Amino acid sequence: MEYRHRLVTDDLCEAFARDGVVRVPGAVDPVWFDGLLEYAESELARPGPWATDTNPGGTTERLFTSRYNWPTDERLRRFVFESGVGELAADLMGSRTARLYFEQLLVKEPRTTAPTPWHQDLPYWPFLGEQIASVWVALTPATVSQSALEFVRGSHLGGGYYAPVSFTESSDWLADFVGEPCPDIEADREAFDIVGWDMEPGDALVFSAWTIHGAPGNEADRRRVAIATRWLGDSAVWAPHPGSDPIITEEHMPVGPGEYPACDLLPLVVGGRPAD
Repeated sequence: MEYRHRLVTDDLCEAFARDGVVRVPGAVDPVWFDGLLEYAESELARPGPWATDTNPGGTTERLFTSRYNWPTDERLRRFVFESGVGELAADLMGSRTARLYFEQLLVKEPRTTAPTPWHQDLPYWPFLGEQIASVWVALTPATVSQSALEFVRGSHLGGGYYAPVSFTESSDWLADFVGEPCPDIEADREAFDIVGWDMEPGDALVFSAWTIHGAPGNEADRRRVAIATRWLGDSAVWAPHPGSDPIITEEHMPVGPGEYPACDLLPLVVGGRPAD
């Protein structure tokens, strides 16, 4: 496969396949930072329809997320289509294509003690397939103790499909999911191969939607800001289920369960339609 992203190598692809996560330093050019940080400030002040917030308007103890704003925000639209994050996801997934599922702003204000619980992404989403991944880009510096992500290395290969947990009380749609809980990683960290990295602005973490991950609270005196994009590759199929994210539902999709999710709401950012 000929790589489209300037930083992708065979070694990086092998590490992604083995570990389910890689750090890509300097993946995003600084030209994008100002616009995305401006977007973060505007979204914190006037949250969009798909925002969650543990302490609205607060300057501490606030975990804020907002997603699926690319259709209405030109800064996000340009970032998704022009920054190279789609090519990065496609190359590391080994996929000819990458469709955007959604983008997500993730903010932890200073001295926010609440951790991001250990979880997999895939059970939250109405899709299945090995080629589903996220590109998490730091917009501010963050050490692991300041809420950079941690991962259970290789957990994407274990076959687990764990019940999603709510990060805020507003995620009541998760209650319909039936399944076993994620292992209690924090109770016995030594039993798991946990890896994490300190992050600088523009560094990216690319990880499989099957990989178990979480983050501690933000003990720093500065805000942690990141932007994540969620990507569907060649093998992804539409798989709605009780307790999946309600951004896109059966009424929006022109395909049936088990079919490739070709849909204008999931824009094709990289490549053409996968071969049948």
